[in-house]
This record gives sequence, C-alpha cells and structure tokens, in this order.
Amino acid sequence: MGEIDARKAVAATPSPTADFEVASLKNPDYVRKFDRVIDDLQDVYTHKIRPLEKAYNYEHFSSSAPLGNDDIAAKPMVLLIGQYSTGKTTFINSLLKKSYPSSHIGVEPTTDRFVAVMDNPTDRIIPGNAAAVSSALPFKGLDKFGQAFLSRFQVSQTPSPVLQNFTIVDTPGILSGDKQRDRGYDYTSVIEWFAERADLVLLLFDSHKLDISNELKAAIHALKGHEEKVRVVLNKSDMVNQQQLMRVYGALMWSLGKVVHTPEVMRVYLVSIWLERPPNAFDDCRTLLDSEKKDLLMDLQQLPINAAIRKVNEIVKRARLARVHALIMAHLRDQMPSFYGKAAALKQLSDNLPREFKEVSKKFRLPMGDFPDVEKFREALHGMKFEQFGALNEKLLMASDEALGTDLPELLQRLPHHSSFTGTTARPELDSEDEDLENDDLRQPLKRNLTRTGTRSRYAPVKPERDLSAIIYSIVLFTLVLFFTTVVGGGIAMKMGWVDGLGPLIELLKPQV
Repeated sequence: MGEIDARKAVAATPSPTADFEVASLKNPDYVRKFDRVIDDLQDVYTHKIRPLEKAYNYEHFSSSAPLGNDDIAAKPMVLLIGQYSTGKTTFINSLLKKSYPSSHIGVEPTTDRFVAVMDNPTDRIIPGNAAAVSSALPFKGLDKFGQAFLSRFQVSQTPSPVLQNFTIVDTPGILSGDKQRDRGYDYTSVIEWFAERADLVLLLFDSHKLDISNELKAAIHALKGHEEKVRVVLNKSDMVNQQQLMRVYGALMWSLGKVVHTPEVMRVYLVSIWLERPPNAFDDCRTLLDSEKKDLLMDLQQLPINAAIRKVNEIVKRARLARVHALIMAHLRDQMPSFYGKAAALKQLSDNLPREFKEVSKKFRLPMGDFPDVEKFREALHGMKFEQFGALNEKLLMASDEALGTDLPELLQRLPHHSSFTGTTARPELDSEDEDLENDDLRQPLKRNLTRTGTRSRYAPVKPERDLSAIIYSIVLFTLVLFFTTVVGGGIAMKMGWVDGLGPLIELLKPQV
C-alpha cells in the first residue's frame, strides 16, 4: 500500500524537464554590453593573435582552424557523446519538447551521423556540404575532413525557444570493440574539432552499458585540454534499484578513472530521461534523480550567460598555445643550417623534440604544460620546408603579449554581471600561470589602436647589456693582436724574401729601446 502511494506521489510531481526554461538575455543593457565585448574580442583576435598564427602556420600543427567573426559570435554549443542507445536523441527531444527533423529513437543504433540542431522559423535540413560553406553557420572548418564526413553531417533546424540560446550537436552512437574502424573519416579528430568549440560536453552512459569501447576511449582522450567542459551523465538510472545504482555508480567511476588521467573527479549526474516513462522503473531514488536532473538543467541554463566568459577564456588559451608554437618554430629555424644538410638537420631535430622543447622552455621561461604533444608535432613536421619556419618576430610576439596582458583581462572586467538572472556571478577560469592578468594596472580602458605594440615580450630572450669596460677591453685587445701580427708577420715575410720595401715600416713599428 505504501509503495502504491509513493508511486502516485511521484506521478503527481512535475518533471523538472517540463518546467525547463533557458535563461535568455532579454535585458537590453546586458545584451548591449555583451555585444560590445564580443565585437572587441573579434578585433583583438583578428589584429593581435591571428597574425601570429598565420606567420608560424599554427593551424597546420593544430586541429584548430582560424577563428572567424562568425565563430566568435556563434551561440554556445552543447556536444553529446556516448554509445548507442544511451539516450542522446531522447535527451534533445525532451529539452525541445518535440522531435527535431530526421530524429529517430530506438534500441538499435539510430543516429548514424553528426547532427547540429539549431533554431529556425521553419523545419528544414541543411546537408553537410552546404553547411560547411555557409557564412551564416559556424561550421566552415569541417570541410577539411573530406566528403566522407560531410555526407554524414547535417544541420537540423526547427523553431524552439531553447535553441535560440544554444546549439546542440548529436553524434553517432559508438559501438563496442572495433566494429566502427571503417567510418571513412577520422571520428576522433571530428570530436576534437567540436569539443574545442563546444561550451559544454555531455558524456552519456547507460546504467546497463558501462563498458568503454576503443573508439569511445579515443573520443574521451580527444577531450584532453577541455576537461572543465565535460559532464558525465548516467542515464536510465531508474532502471536499477537503489543498491544496484550505488554499484553502477562505483563501476562507472572506476572505468572512467582508467581512461581519464586527471586528479580531479568529473561531475556525474544521475538522471533518468524518458519521453514515456517505462512501467518497470524504480522509484526508491526518485527524489535524488529529480534533484540531479534539476542540477543538470541549471548547468544548461547558465550557458547563454557564461558564453562570453568562455569565449574570452578560449581566446586566452589559444593565444598562449600560438605563442609557444611561434617560439618553437623560431627556435627550430635557428638550429637549421643556412645552405646544405637541411633535410638531415630537420630529421635530427624531429628525433630530439623533447630536448628541444625543454630548451625552449628554459630559454623563454615557458611552462611545459603549454607545449604541444610531441608525437603530433613530430608528425606535422614531416613535409615541412625550411621556408615555412618563420624567424623570431618580436613585433608579433609583443602584440600577442599585449592582448594577453592588457586587452583580454580588460574585456573580462567589462563583462556585465548576471546576478539578476541567476543570483551568482561567474568568474573566468584563467590559467594559474597568468598571474599578471589580475594586476590592477591591467584594468585600463581597452586601447582602440589595435596595431600598437606594448612593452617587450616576457617570452623574448633578454639581450645582455654591454658594459663600457668590456668595450674598452675589446678595443685594446684587438689593437694588441693587430700590432703583434703586423710586426711578427712582417719580419717573417722580410726574412723569407717574400716582401721587399717593408723594412722601414717594420723598423718604425718596432718598440724603441
């Protein structure tokens, strides 16, 4: 009898998804300040960071394509990753309260392509080739993955108040083992591309599918460097009872611990998202599951408000990596011969990259955590020509230093507080290495002259000042060497009969006794 009453009470409780509303930016003052910050962020990247990337061919060594104004001004993006039938498509439909175009739900693998779900006044589907060349969509960089991928990518547009604030990317379900090796495109690289641009990455698991396949493991490794965006969702948690749920949670954390090599524990949401709740669902953890779902939806509600902070944070990260890349390329150029043996020297440098990285780190006082992966960098070096190694350009480095030391911190200070929407004020997650980003002297108005360079780059090697006594010593030493060379060499020449007529000169230069 008590169990029946409990089920009735749960049925009468409204689902958190039913009351889900994304906090939209309706305050005109907030929107105006937000737009100004985004415009200035675009200018800072275009004039002070992009030239550095272009000069040292940064995109060739990184999966990061150049950022356009559309990329910086794009809506926040939510990326869903998981094995098949873990509820990715169901999660999207539950947020939208309807099905998006071409969505299909089943126990078998149903989503066989990457689908970007976006807002539009009418339902329509944009194929991958058209989406990759459209200036109105933030997917221009996807054409580098080839036709095999673009034929498996589409944009599904539908009118939705939720999609007015962020875009959702659904990914193909991952099978176990090595069953999906022959996709025709590099699945891991595509995941890495989307993860870099996403504001939130949801890693979905089923309470009955905790195994991590090889491809899922590779996809999780592709999220390295974006751990702060990742949230783990244990879906269908009401299909096990309370005791079993504790064991499932422990097994999931153990499996993730073998794949994710970070000391921090990922945030795990225990939820159960159904379009129609099955009759055999357990209710002994219903209060916990509803509370967890509410926290997950709150995380999504924060996305539109935190978008500007995340964009600035991503530009800061990109600028740091681009600077380190520029200094590495300039260092490798300095080690190359001027005329012959360039191919052999490049191979030797490629074989000794760890040592070269340490030398660059010591020379320019750079943290090793900012250096690229050795194997990926070595692979990108193959086929490079000597002309592609840019020499050290202090003007570009100083411009990027000013962007990191002055412009970007000032933009963070100009971001409007959003306590009126959420009751909290988000703080940017900057790297601990940038201690100078919080100094008071950096809180000055943004310089509109974006071509101006500031002080000397803190990564440029400091040239030693020449002392006056050292200069005098060098002159005296040179004079003495010249004097004795003339006297001794001239005497030998006359003795051997090589030179006639130098006798008077030698006699004149001899010391008078």
